[in-house]
Amino acid sequence: MTILTPLAVALGKVAGQLSRRLGQGGGTTLPGALARRIAPDILRDLSAGLPHGALLISGTNGKTTTSRMISEILTASGERVLHNRAGANLIAGLTATAVADASWAGRLRASIGLFETDEAALPQAVAEVRPRLVLIHNLFRDQLDRYGEVDTVAATWRAALADLPPDATLVLNADDPAVADLGRDLAARVVYYGLDDARHAAGAGAHIADSQFCRRCGARYTFSLAFYAHIGHYSCPRCGHARPDPDVRLARLELQGTAGSRSYITYPGGAMELDLPLPGLYNALNALAACAAATSLGVAPRVVRGALEQFSAAFGRIERLSAGPGGAPMLIALIKNPVGATETVRMLIGESAAAEGLHLLIAINDRYADGTDVSWLWDAEFESLAGAARVTVSGTRADDMAVRLKYAGLPEGRIHIAPELPAAVDAALAGLPAGATLFLLPTYTAMLELREDLAARGWVRQFWEE
Repeated sequence: MTILTPLAVALGKVAGQLSRRLGQGGGTTLPGALARRIAPDILRDLSAGLPHGALLISGTNGKTTTSRMISEILTASGERVLHNRAGANLIAGLTATAVADASWAGRLRASIGLFETDEAALPQAVAEVRPRLVLIHNLFRDQLDRYGEVDTVAATWRAALADLPPDATLVLNADDPAVADLGRDLAARVVYYGLDDARHAAGAGAHIADSQFCRRCGARYTFSLAFYAHIGHYSCPRCGHARPDPDVRLARLELQGTAGSRSYITYPGGAMELDLPLPGLYNALNALAACAAATSLGVAPRVVRGALEQFSAAFGRIERLSAGPGGAPMLIALIKNPVGATETVRMLIGESAAAEGLHLLIAINDRYADGTDVSWLWDAEFESLAGAARVTVSGTRADDMAVRLKYAGLPEGRIHIAPELPAAVDAALAGLPAGATLFLLPTYTAMLELREDLAARGWVRQFWEE
């Protein structure tokens, strides 16, 4: 620890307190940015003091939910977890999380660190945190104006992971070709997880597959099973490169609509049956990833199962609430790229077996954190919403979303445009029949604005208070 670390911690703590008291936010980023100006190595110094080391979780979709799952598991196992729970996942956010946990003397109180990490920030996070475990979930095109193509992101990840020492563990999704290939020629231990239940190979969203070509020779992969996009079982007809055999397997999965799912998971030395109270194929895969990470750390399977069966979703990610006491039920599901939007719509249609009864509010923003290029709306599969009862569209790109729904086959009379979110919420609720659920699908900044409005109404707490 340098002599500047306690001073940087103090400045960060004061900035965070002022930010919250003045209503300027949760202090999830600014304290870290200020602390780093005084002590640029503060995250490295603080992380080095964690008795049980640190974990990094990254990927395009699912990292917030998966990291929360792992946090609950580690807490249940007796750890005191340092976790950027509010989702500030750039380096300043990771640093702010560490500063908030540190004593005024500059020493962390936690026993283990767990950081959800933005795709672009992962290389720097690996260098500064020096993690004992890295989990990478998936890699899809997302915010091309910020990240570039998936091959560019994968190349930066590969360079960073090459520096992991032999006593570190890398947990990878065997069903994502770009992610699975990151395990090649590393000093670190590599653990793979994957889905084996062929009944879920619907091939939905296959036209938005990003990793279709062999990572070794460039030939087009052959997929024997395609779960969605490029997630599936693949092999190269030219060189024979293929999906690695998973160490942790989701052998059987029973989806139960928006209520949740039941999974049968095998791992080295055993198996568990898990009732997950979150819906959708992708949440079952989030839980599988969490199981793979936890068992790799030596957490007892009974602890893993107990924590996941009591898990509740992160804010904005399949978050259930009501429009006030006794009000209409609502469900918020973040969408931010073609794959995530397609799978969310697929889940909603699967729940109702048809679109006719669906009432939705879709809020699309094009701010920096969302990605300024909204052309991804045309890659997402909204066609299955053609029969929806009513869709209210909002956000800075409400008109774009309305046009997309029109071309998806939704009659204009069922599309209602309300650019301002509070008015959109009121309009969507006004058109909701008794007993129906309003499904809210916002992009990232729209989700934050939406929850700010709902908090002002007293329907939810601020995200940094959860």
